[in-house]
Amino acid sequence: MYLGAHMSTSGGLYRAIEHAVAVDSNAVQIFVKNNNRWMEKPLADKDIQKFNRTLGNSQVKKVVAHIGYLVNLANDGENWQKSMESMESELVRCDQISVPYLVLHPGSHLGKGEEFGLKRIAESLNEQMAKREYAVMPLLETTAGQGTNLGYRFEHLRDILGMLDAPEQFGVCVDTCHIFAAGYEIRTQDAYEKTFDEFDRIIGIGKIKAFHLNDSKMDFASKRDRHEHIGQGKIGVDAFKFLLNDRRFKDIPMVLETPKEPDLEADRHNLSLLKSLITEQPEHGTA
Repeated sequence: MYLGAHMSTSGGLYRAIEHAVAVDSNAVQIFVKNNNRWMEKPLADKDIQKFNRTLGNSQVKKVVAHIGYLVNLANDGENWQKSMESMESELVRCDQISVPYLVLHPGSHLGKGEEFGLKRIAESLNEQMAKREYAVMPLLETTAGQGTNLGYRFEHLRDILGMLDAPEQFGVCVDTCHIFAAGYEIRTQDAYEKTFDEFDRIIGIGKIKAFHLNDSKMDFASKRDRHEHIGQGKIGVDAFKFLLNDRRFKDIPMVLETPKEPDLEADRHNLSLLKSLITEQPEHGTA
């Protein structure tokens, strides 16, 4: 399995790899620029080289990037152009350091309605990907359904993908907290299998390229996005055992986005717990 956590790049992108090594993980998620700024100066060659050197000398085999929080591709207001420029800069940065996936929340329609928002997202992604060729694949993330956020139904992601000029260039990142909060039950084996059968029927299981492993502070179908440590929230441990032993996902990076502590001890504990749930013979799914 490829298990890790979102790690800080404070002090340089390479620092995230060092943090991942410190918690004995083989996967990591990063921001490739400040997540609360529209733009930053381009990456320097020395920073790219140091990241690649540190990664190459580590046991980390899977790296996923997450787009900044300001980007909203469903927006048609003054920040839409900023969102497009910011996303382009992040795609370029991912290419520069050979990160294969960039996770993004689909967007918020801000009162314009879901049909408008879904169409706007697809139009934005088509325009974005037509600018140049990227080696990185954008991943649409499942969301919890807070406010006017889109992506909380599998059908939303299906509809966006269906409007894309090149849907094969895109994948999906499934967040356990988000789908639980959105109303997809995963706490029993039957419920877990039903939810992923539904995903397969609506989108296609092969579209899943990454997972966010988060328990939930909030109740089932609450539509509230509050992450909790594994086994300490409303989801509980069993759902993660089902997921970790689903052989369909054995090569898919799975990263924590649970609450952080400066000493990374919480990450160590969560990762240790997740590893303990892995059995020698996968229990679910197909080869």
